[in-house]
Amino acid sequence: METSAHDDLPTPAQRALDALAVNAEDQAALDTLAHSDVLVPVPDDAVDGDGTDTMLALPVLEQAGGDPVVPVFTSEGEMTELLPFVSRYHLVPLAALAAHWPDEDLSLAIDGSSKHGLTLTSHGVRTLLAR
Repeated sequence: METSAHDDLPTPAQRALDALAVNAEDQAALDTLAHSDVLVPVPDDAVDGDGTDTMLALPVLEQAGGDPVVPVFTSEGEMTELLPFVSRYHLVPLAALAAHWPDEDLSLAIDGSSKHGLTLTSHGVRTLLAR
């Protein structure tokens, strides 16, 4: 597969994550992030009876401390780095995902393994990103 010079450029969501790493209160970065699309990995067992993956099942991983976290990604490269075995995903507006975030104590990790990764608590998802 060929790559272009544009593949190495950060996406607007990645630039927003970088800005939030410096200033967690950066409203412009939060707005950019809230209006960005993210890749939600599709677990292999999340298929309908006809073999399609039309439902959106949140993949839940366990963090080192045992807390549940949903990983989402700003690009295919970021997803492949952390979850190389995942080949399918849904492209979802982050604000829409946040607006329907479960009430339980479930964190959201955006590009969790990267230098600009951000993890938000359940409350943070609903208050900061549901715009």
